[in-house]
Amino acid sequence: MVLGEIVRFLSERGIRYSLAGAVALHAHGISRATQDLDIAVDESGRAALLSHLAALGYTKLHESEGFSNHHHPEAQWGRLDFIYLEGKTADLFFGGAKPAEVFHGVILPVPRPEHLAAMKAQAIKETPSRTARDLADVAALLRLPGIDEAEMRRYFERHGLAARFDELVRQRGPT
Repeated sequence: MVLGEIVRFLSERGIRYSLAGAVALHAHGISRATQDLDIAVDESGRAALLSHLAALGYTKLHESEGFSNHHHPEAQWGRLDFIYLEGKTADLFFGGAKPAEVFHGVILPVPRPEHLAAMKAQAIKETPSRTARDLADVAALLRLPGIDEAEMRRYFERHGLAARFDELVRQRGPT
């Protein structure tokens, strides 16, 4: 219900979006528990989206340069986290997203595994308390067939986390 409402709103306005977080991992065959729904959205749609969320009854828990978190008082509407992308990053991220079945019969854009790893690297740098969970997700992404390991490493290098990435590769072993 929630995903349908957000996707309808974004699609009607031509705002680029893609799933992120645990639901996007699930679309790649990696399952883990989650309490929220993460969606990457083109920065150009932020103001309209925030207004719509408020009209739906969501409370903004936090907003920063590239993120916002929202909670609804009615449990079925839950918590939503948005990642806002712009410029070349948005073009690369949304351009690489491919339709995938995220739930039975629900097909939505899902980012490439490499781009999910890039988001994980940034999250680890910005919120070190997430390190164990996010590294576990990257370890699972590294086991997917056909991933571009060198590209993933570059994202970790950018955030000063190359040694962490290399350790995951060592732990995984040869492919």
